[in-house]
Amino acid sequence: MEKRLEDLLAKIKKFRDERDWAQFHNHKDMAISIIVEASELLEHFQWKNNEEIKEMAKAKKNEIGEEVADVFLYLVELADNLGIDLIEVAEKKLKKNELKYPVEKAKGSAKKYTEL
Repeated sequence: MEKRLEDLLAKIKKFRDERDWAQFHNHKDMAISIIVEASELLEHFQWKNNEEIKEMAKAKKNEIGEEVADVFLYLVELADNLGIDLIEVAEKKLKKNELKYPVEKAKGSAKKYTEL
């Protein structure tokens, strides 16, 4: 998996650098871009009930996938720009969440850890 992420990052940088876009990819604007793309993803689900979401998710899987990819691509590049190892921080965050949400307290509950 990590090798695939490294390969993807190389492709992202090549795409960016061929267009001379690194000058625009500062931390603030990359973070804004993630939110913009996440909002476009969210728009697919807005105003729909669970049944409508299930149907729409099947019908628009490719379009939704493109929005997911946009968020992911910006996130991968931003993490690299900040010197953050995505796999490492994700694993650390999962361990932290295991402590905040122990199975015996959190199973089947959507409550925040402060309410368990």
